[in-house]
Amino acid sequence: APDGTVVIAEHQTAGRGRMMREWESTEGQGIWMTVIIRPDVAPHQAPQFTLVTAVAIVEAMKSSFKNFTPEIKWPNDILINGKKTTGILTEMVAEADRIQALLIGIGINVNQKIDDFPEQLQTIATSIAIEEGEPIERVHFVANVLESLEKYSDEYVKNGFGQIKQLWEQSSGTIGKRVKATTLREVVEGEAVSITESGVLEIRQANGEIKGIYSADIELLP
Repeated sequence: APDGTVVIAEHQTAGRGRMMREWESTEGQGIWMTVIIRPDVAPHQAPQFTLVTAVAIVEAMKSSFKNFTPEIKWPNDILINGKKTTGILTEMVAEADRIQALLIGIGINVNQKIDDFPEQLQTIATSIAIEEGEPIERVHFVANVLESLEKYSDEYVKNGFGQIKQLWEQSSGTIGKRVKATTLREVVEGEAVSITESGVLEIRQANGEIKGIYSADIELLP
């Protein structure tokens, strides 16, 4: 498939998120799509495209809607008023020294009412329409998201992570908060203080030590 191909569905029968978790994709109510890009970057830069995509979606939301302020939860969720509305899953096809393709999976809850979510999700998930207070024209918002994704992907490839890192931190709902990060090997608690140029989350533990987290489930602590 050529660079920039978009695969979009009205419904998914096997939608999934990180760590193979099920993703609930109500038919006709959300945006369920994968964008295929072929950036000229090294394989170790692939994880940053999750952060680039998060910035792109947040900026598209800010320019499209007026009644809420989205926040990014590291590494791949976008929250509105503390509830999840968007998930991002980036997968890579690569050789040892170059990326052949990145598949950026994007799931956005758009027009669901609260009763459209399974009961176990109703306290932790929301949709743009619920938060904006009116139905959303999905096709226009898809166009805004794709335009924004192209803009910030090009910015990253041409100029690096600097500007995008600033925008990410400005929209972060994680930085400055006490968090618990559960990785495959350990649990780390402390204050999320920053992300690095490579997108690693830095947590300051109680003993003052800074721990870099490459991949984890993040829980915000009181």
